[in-house]
Amino acid sequence: MAIDLETAARAAAAALQAGRGTAADCTTLGWHRAVAGDHAEAAKLFERALQLNPREVEAMVGLAGLHRAAGRLRDAALRCDAAIAAAPGYAEAWLERAYVMAAGGVMDEAKRCYAEVLARAPGHPAAHAGLGAIAARDGEAEAGRVHARAALAADPANIPALSALATIELEAGAAQTARDLAEPALARLGAPSPERMELLHVLGDACHRLRDAAAAHKAYVRAKADFAALHAATFAGRPPHRDFIDGITTQLTALDCSPWPAPAPPGSPQPIFVLGYPRSGNTLLENVLASLPGTAAIEEIPTLREADLAFLAEPDGLAQLSRLDDAGLAPYRHAYWQRAGQAMGRDPAGVMLIDMDPLKSIRLPLIARLFPDAKVLLVRRDPRDVVWSCFRTSFALTNAAMDFTTLEGAARHYDALMRLTEAALAKLPLAVHEVPYHRMVQDFDATTQGICRFIGLDWTEELKRFDRTARARGVSTASARQVRRGLYDGTRQWEPYAAYLEPVMPILAPWIEKLGYAG
Repeated sequence: MAIDLETAARAAAAALQAGRGTAADCTTLGWHRAVAGDHAEAAKLFERALQLNPREVEAMVGLAGLHRAAGRLRDAALRCDAAIAAAPGYAEAWLERAYVMAAGGVMDEAKRCYAEVLARAPGHPAAHAGLGAIAARDGEAEAGRVHARAALAADPANIPALSALATIELEAGAAQTARDLAEPALARLGAPSPERMELLHVLGDACHRLRDAAAAHKAYVRAKADFAALHAATFAGRPPHRDFIDGITTQLTALDCSPWPAPAPPGSPQPIFVLGYPRSGNTLLENVLASLPGTAAIEEIPTLREADLAFLAEPDGLAQLSRLDDAGLAPYRHAYWQRAGQAMGRDPAGVMLIDMDPLKSIRLPLIARLFPDAKVLLVRRDPRDVVWSCFRTSFALTNAAMDFTTLEGAARHYDALMRLTEAALAKLPLAVHEVPYHRMVQDFDATTQGICRFIGLDWTEELKRFDRTARARGVSTASARQVRRGLYDGTRQWEPYAAYLEPVMPILAPWIEKLGYAG
């Protein structure tokens, strides 16, 4: 597809109109429509191509890219696997698979797929750029520079490679150099794209380090606007994610929880859940606990998916959940442990599972019903820091991510989840230990000793080496770079942006007061 796509598309359209079009013509037109942003028509053309020729690998890769853009990563991976099975030597299929794995946070597999691209197409700029981006994210500065420069040598305008270099400079303390790399490149980019969005986030972070709050805020606003534009079709007609949360709160408030808890089956394992809200310190606590012997941690895995679909997606789902006896609950417990084992790559028996997912706070009713003896660690942080951080952070596509594209949306989403959390704490039989972020970073030993007492594990000095744990096991959340630094105090980061937060303070003020951050 490297030739003049416009010319090729006109020829393909003429062939199809004349009734002599081939699978290749459908594929060419599909790519043309995909580049133009008409993903629905592109998908139809790719599907038609595969009807004409089930081994049309470029159509398979095209569909994989569309699925990835829509957040359907499993479907995207299956299309890539089919393309690779049909044409193992086709580098672009491996490249798309690398993109899919990176989007899902499976970075080791993404790196392997990028390497497969280079084995088939040495010097491929996109593969070098992808490896450079992963290295930059993982703090591997030298490897990142090598790959980014290789990409730029082949394609001087490669934006992901520039983003990787700028990120490396930023992490090395050269914020002005990062800004100088980002700004001229952004001036050449006229339309929203994933590449422009990520580079805008890098520019925002560089300006933040340079204490240029106005420029940082402007860059973050543009980045979030790009995210909203790129995913507008996916979210068209959907209510905000906070409406879904409010629906669960309404159900829970009206629910009779007196039959709860159902006693856990004798000898059944009970996870430790690390919850709270995104950007509250959940990944930090996860890696602290993963440093303890006898634990295994998983991060942001949909372990409760079957229960979600059965009880949270239905208007009376929680009432149905409440009526189940132990036999009725058993399949959902089994599904949970099956998903946990798949994420761990091993049988979860014999270890204490740390299930970290800030948005599993939405699932507190499921947790209370399925795992009545589970321990819940609820991480709290200054609401202003949380909301500002959600706004400035580049998130993968999730149901909640669109709410984070404006400060008001982020504040209202936070408010919705805090109201659900408070209702759950008031009504449900939960064993909960609250972990204030500021105490964890300012009085680490005392805070983590209290956590260990709560979960029934012995405290050791290993907890202080969580940064090594993070580097060894890898971190796929947006907090990867922060956790690798070791312990640092990230409180009060909202202060330079107080003026931008002022319009949402009426939403946040009750929570600032309730959580003790008003002083």
